[in-house]
Order: sequence, then C-alpha cells, then structure tokens
Amino acid sequence: MKAKGQPGLDRSRVVGTALRLLNEVGLDGLTLRRLAKELNVQAPALYWHVRNKQELLDEMATAMLRDMSAADDGEGVRADGAPADADWQELLAGTGRGLRRALLRYRDGAKVFAGTRLTDTGHAAQQEEHLRRLVAAGFSPGAAARASFIVFVFTEGFVIEQQAVQPMPGERAPGYDAAERAHSIGGEFPLAAQAGADLFDDYDSRFEEGLAAVIAGIGATLGPGSAG
Repeated sequence: MKAKGQPGLDRSRVVGTALRLLNEVGLDGLTLRRLAKELNVQAPALYWHVRNKQELLDEMATAMLRDMSAADDGEGVRADGAPADADWQELLAGTGRGLRRALLRYRDGAKVFAGTRLTDTGHAAQQEEHLRRLVAAGFSPGAAARASFIVFVFTEGFVIEQQAVQPMPGERAPGYDAAERAHSIGGEFPLAAQAGADLFDDYDSRFEEGLAAVIAGIGATLGPGSAG
C-alpha cells in the first residue's frame, strides 16, 4: 500500500527514481528492493512495471537515449553533437561525443547502457536521419550502419573504462594512482611503469585521440571510395 499523499506509481516514476538512485549507489547497489524502499512501496508493486532488474536496465537505457536525443544547445548543434552542415567525419565524431556526455551523467552509465534492449522506437527517426546523411556522403547503407556501430561500441567501451577509474566527476577509484602503479611495477619494466599516466589520466584528450583514430579507420575501410 502506498503512503498517504504519495504520487501514483508508474513506469516513468520508477525509471526516473532508478536513474537518480544509480548516481548514489552505482549499478551493483541498484536492486529492486532498494528501489522499492526509495519509492516507499513494497517490492512486488514494482513488478507491475518492471519484471526484473534487466527489464529495469532496458528502461533506464531507453530513457538515457531519449534524453540524449532531446538535447539541444540552441545554437544549431544537433542532438548528436554535430552541426547540421557537418561532414560525415564530424557527424560520427559528434555522435560519439554526445553519447559519451550522456553516459557520463550517471554512475556506471556505460555499464547500464551496454547490452540493453531499447523498449520503444523513439530513437528511430534520429537514427534514420543519421544514416541518411552518411549515405548521402557516399556510404552504402550497410557501411553506414556498421560505421555508426563502430563509433558506438568504441565510445561505450571507453566510458566503461573511464568510469572504472573516475566513477563520477571529482572521484577516483582506489588503485589507479599512476605514481603508485609505477612504483609497484618497479624499474625492471620501465615502459609498463610509465604507461599509467597515459592509461588513467586526461580522459578527454584520450577520447578525442581514440575517436579520431576510429574515424580515420572507418574512412579507410568503410567510407566513400573504400571497398566497404
């Protein structure tokens, strides 16, 4: 039974509360029991809206993508992060940047998003336009889809690794101090010792570097004029 004066429970409220709770407790701490307590309802009441945790994660990922698609800075920059007149390279780069921003808004955001199934088709119109622009730039329809997927999985994987070190802005997980890592490895492996600074710091620059490498590879293998 819900508390007197408590707003009615619906799927939107369940998902919104789960996303807020995610930032507090992380993916491992986000259980249906904990969510029910936050909503001040008995756990079985949630099963009318989400049958299990995976279904909850599917709904959360769909809401995250919906928020990303609705983003607009009011200055002619599209929801995917690319200007309306961008070339295909900047279109793909903008998609990666926009996805990364969306995932970094939440603790374990990339882990929530990975492997989930979207629960509505609200993303289809933007996806259609994105693919249409790539095809207009010279990609085949199949190559356009694969190029977008490559950028997607690079970004998702990068953010998973980033959030392992920096769960939220201003936080740093234990065990990722570059100086401590170098000291523990010792002088016998100097290259491995010095790699920590490149692996666990300056994620913005390293994302841009990796994204540029991915897009250059797409151009060579799938882009206009390639064999893809």
